[in-house]
Amino acid sequence: MDNTAGLEVLITNNTLAGRSGTELYVRDLAVELMKRGHHPIAFSTILGDVAEDLRLATVPVIDDLNVLSHPPDVIHGHHHLDTMTAALHFPQTPVVYTCHGWLPWEESPPIFPSILYYVAVDDLCLERTRTIGAIPDKNMDVIYNFVDLARFKLRPELPSTPKSALVFSNNIRGQLLDAIQCGCNKFGIKKVDVAGRSAGNVLSKPEETLGNYDIVFAKARCALEAMASGCAVVVADSAGLGGLVTTGNVEKLRRLNFGIRTLQNAFITEKNVLRELAEYKADDARQVSLYIRENSSILESVDKWLAIYFKILTEWRKKNRDHTFSANQMSAASAYLRKLAPIIKTRHEAATRALRLERELQTKRETEIRALRFEQELLQIKGSRSWQLIMQYRKLKSWLKKI
Repeated sequence: MDNTAGLEVLITNNTLAGRSGTELYVRDLAVELMKRGHHPIAFSTILGDVAEDLRLATVPVIDDLNVLSHPPDVIHGHHHLDTMTAALHFPQTPVVYTCHGWLPWEESPPIFPSILYYVAVDDLCLERTRTIGAIPDKNMDVIYNFVDLARFKLRPELPSTPKSALVFSNNIRGQLLDAIQCGCNKFGIKKVDVAGRSAGNVLSKPEETLGNYDIVFAKARCALEAMASGCAVVVADSAGLGGLVTTGNVEKLRRLNFGIRTLQNAFITEKNVLRELAEYKADDARQVSLYIRENSSILESVDKWLAIYFKILTEWRKKNRDHTFSANQMSAASAYLRKLAPIIKTRHEAATRALRLERELQTKRETEIRALRFEQELLQIKGSRSWQLIMQYRKLKSWLKKI
């Protein structure tokens, strides 16, 4: 491969549909690679809005590996099923695998001869990578999540007292959302808006919206983009409350991607929200934003990615591997995984929906039980002697008014 001609990088992902973390990561990475003269191709078995974003940006998107006329130079893998589908289809291509999550089944790093390197997006994902398959430390690294600073501009300085807030989450709703809204209102923040899938208000261009708010409740990528935009950020999601990001904790929280481990600090309650809002300092929030902008640029992250691509290409050529399986066998195994993918993904999505509905039903039952208890207590009160005396007093008072 002539480096001056640019690398052909096949980027895999579980889906390229909804505007979620890894989908948007693929989009931003692919566009930046293209700007630098490389040739990214996005592959997923589930296409949608983000796939359309990529096509509009002139990045090729495919859901069938057979349409490629030749193997890519490098496979940048996200999600084990899609990564293995590509690795088996192109056994002569080296792979770098990226772990984006601690819990999701699809994030589990696969072990395969052509996967030469593993990258985690935070320290927790690095722990996950280190605890499966005995992968040598020299074959893994961390590239923390990035922000496209050309899109997310720094807003004017924050007011001394916040006046507006945005709940920027696909998951916060119901009682959790009520707790945030009530906490904000009691703190004097009357404008509290919601953006995300649960609210039916997905922001296709968050860079045009975030700067309009003083405080943003968010996690992970959403939190990072809000900080880069100059907002004060309270790390929060359905899993819990991570707290206000300050100059004292921003480095630690960033290393955990403002994610699931940070959300275990507290529950989302009105009291806890008020406690975090009380720590708000406009000057400190500004310094947090400047730190994020200095340390989380997409430009530096893509520099690191390109270094890894060229590194594994060089290593792969030196090894000059003799593949155990024939190309036909690999292609057949890849086709099998391709057919299996939608079945597994749909089944997992159904299980996730069932669990969510079960939780919602449990919440509804608890609400109904509380209402029934209240009604029973009310009946007991109405049957008491004190209640009867009160009613007699009201009748007497009403009669006296008529005289």
